[in-house]
Amino acid sequence: MTRLPHTGLPIEAVLPAVRDALRVGTSAVLQAPPGAGKTTVVPLALLDEPWLEGRRIVMLEPRRLAARAAAHRMAQLLGERVGDTVGYRIRMETRVGPATRVEVVTEGVLTRMLQHDPALEGVGIVIFDEFHERSLHADLGLALTLQSRAVLRDDLRVLAMSATLDGGPVAALLGDAPVVTSEGRAHPVETRWLPRRPEARIEAVTARTVRHALETEDGDVLVFLPGAGEIRRVEEMLGGDLPPGVRIYPLFGNLPPEQQDEAIRPSPPGRRKIVLATAIAETSLTIEGVRVVVDSGLMRVPRFSPRTGMTRLETVPVSRASADQRRGRAGRLGPGICWRLWTEAEDAALQPYRPPEILEADLAPLALELAAWGVADPAELQWLDPPPAAAFAQARELLAELGALDAPGAVTPHGRAMAALPLHPRLAHMLLRAKEMRLGATACDLAALLAERDVLRGEGRAPDADVRLRLAALRGDRGHGGHGVDHAALHRVRAEAKDLRRHLSASSSDADDEAAGVLLAFAYPDRIAQRRPGTSGRYLLRNGRGAAFPEPQSLSEAPWIVAAELDDAGREGRILIAAPVEAAEIERGFADQVVAEESVAWDEAAGAVRARRVERLGALTLREAPLADPDPGRIAAALLDAVRQAGVASLPWTKASAQLRERIAFLHLHDPSFPDVSDVALSETLADWLGPHVYGMRKMDEVRRIDLGPVLEGMLAWEQRRRLDELAPTHVQVPSGSRIPVDYSDAEAPVLAVRLQEVFGWTETPRIAGGRVPLTLHLLSPAHRPVQVTRDLASFWRTGYFEVKKDLKGRYPKHYWPDDPLVAEATARAKPRR
Repeated sequence: MTRLPHTGLPIEAVLPAVRDALRVGTSAVLQAPPGAGKTTVVPLALLDEPWLEGRRIVMLEPRRLAARAAAHRMAQLLGERVGDTVGYRIRMETRVGPATRVEVVTEGVLTRMLQHDPALEGVGIVIFDEFHERSLHADLGLALTLQSRAVLRDDLRVLAMSATLDGGPVAALLGDAPVVTSEGRAHPVETRWLPRRPEARIEAVTARTVRHALETEDGDVLVFLPGAGEIRRVEEMLGGDLPPGVRIYPLFGNLPPEQQDEAIRPSPPGRRKIVLATAIAETSLTIEGVRVVVDSGLMRVPRFSPRTGMTRLETVPVSRASADQRRGRAGRLGPGICWRLWTEAEDAALQPYRPPEILEADLAPLALELAAWGVADPAELQWLDPPPAAAFAQARELLAELGALDAPGAVTPHGRAMAALPLHPRLAHMLLRAKEMRLGATACDLAALLAERDVLRGEGRAPDADVRLRLAALRGDRGHGGHGVDHAALHRVRAEAKDLRRHLSASSSDADDEAAGVLLAFAYPDRIAQRRPGTSGRYLLRNGRGAAFPEPQSLSEAPWIVAAELDDAGREGRILIAAPVEAAEIERGFADQVVAEESVAWDEAAGAVRARRVERLGALTLREAPLADPDPGRIAAALLDAVRQAGVASLPWTKASAQLRERIAFLHLHDPSFPDVSDVALSETLADWLGPHVYGMRKMDEVRRIDLGPVLEGMLAWEQRRRLDELAPTHVQVPSGSRIPVDYSDAEAPVLAVRLQEVFGWTETPRIAGGRVPLTLHLLSPAHRPVQVTRDLASFWRTGYFEVKKDLKGRYPKHYWPDDPLVAEATARAKPRR
């Protein structure tokens, strides 16, 4: 029997209710605030339950640091070493033994356990600690566990423990499980906000507030910052200006375990510490001695875009739940103070909770796990929030491209091998392909580098993107571009690479840094990129997106690269880490995905149709050559497309052909049996009326030599051609004997512009279109300026002529202005001939 020592923690008051719930049913939800003791007390309290029957307890923790800390604390309560009754399994580290009954695991480990043994034989209960964080792996682990219980293990217990999450939806998901609530024990914490929004960078405001806290308050100071970069900058700002006996301890996920342990260990008597932490310190950890919290109010979260297939880190405001958890850290041991580095008005606008990771994350790992589990449709499982359809579909497309799924969508043997590796599917695929090519060592090094934050540091700017510089730093070479090196990160990468080499059975002789490009192409086939012609540092990705180096780089002139890390924040993604690759390597590695096609398309620069054989990989052109014997019909169609894009107005309309088109348009308006020759109609029917005349042509210059008059006449029926001049004459003979052209530019009102003296004796307005349409007469002065516009000439002679005559006689006294225009002789001269 395991004797649980008395801890005095608030959780002990609800342990009977938790035990009763799990004796009666197979599920329960425990709500307990931070510091109540649920993480370390509850698993030990369940060890002797009769339903457990000596089986193990598996407790899921969202972070490695929390898993290690929880296991150490439980072992300490039992007076044992880690690995005896209590152990842990995290990535790259396992401390369990034959007598271990409580295993604290991180989320990926639980998924591996379920895939290896879906029935979880030997496990009596799975505890999901800090479930309110709603990590992707926690949601997946719970979904798989619930299906395992439904199909294979109806006696398997599930306990969800949360600090802030509303327990109702979780309880409903678990089959209306009972909800047990612990009130916890928290000392009062005074909250202080900024009076106004700070203008300085958050690091400067944080450092200033920490100094003030050290001067005015007792106890250790816990500072929340969004990421490691901000932590380093605040550490530099504080480092040279601290009171005696005060030390700074960074705390974030990628620190070595010994440094993490040092940060959470109690300060020695007479000393104080400042812990600069990311959100890792929000839950699960108790940092002894903290009385003051300084909260930047920011956190860094990954945001995945199904449209681009890329993930970028964004710095966002914390949720209210996170802010309250951070604040509560100051009241674990006694009254405390929390400085919130935002205004009280901004505080009121905080979101209640962070969106679950499953709604924003890259779902490729989840999709691969489900495929390995035998599930193609997530709807077959139970979820609090199902995976978004668009992101899940994009993830399955990627897996199919990596060879993890077959055509029907089932997992392939290659996909199962990928799922067995503790890596993102992209990197797992790279390792397996590299092993076939005897490049396993380089692939392991690349996978370790890409899983860690960048090991190179730029001097005031981003370091050079070439991944080979990072491989050189990993080998201990000096050829890493003169950049600074993050030695702590480098240490972790070496350890991870060593572990992956062992897992892959890769020999150190399988190392070739110059193969980095082709290996990265296996991991990121959608990010193979070709430099845009005539540019430096700007690339087109295989998926059609643009990408560019933020500033000149050693790879800026490389014809081909693979972009392993991209910031997809702008119109073109910023390339952060990349490697050069040869076109021949791409052709060999992706021969089955290269598509050869005959391209017949308009080339704007050449002003002609180009017929080529093109080999493409997605949006990229690998090779092209002239097509020896292209189909004339396709060439004509491409030429017509170019005309259509340029517009019908770009065709060689002479004065005569333009007038003919206007005459036909006029007739179509009054007789729809005549063809429609508007821009829209001609554009839509190019192939019918212009197609036969461009057959055999390739260049626009040839098109511009076409006489469009006969082409338009060819659109008319024989009878329409015969009556064209009768219905829409090009000229009209006026009484003076002159033949005056008719202007058809206004199809509704064709114009005859003629000098007034030339129409003396004309009693009626001339008509066209078989007498249906009167011409609009523009009666001109001797200087060809309009003096009257009319469609009723008879009325003009009666009423308007005499006023016009008076004016014109004064201006043109030498010209002939008769008193009776109806009987006067028309003339094209100043006066009629005698």
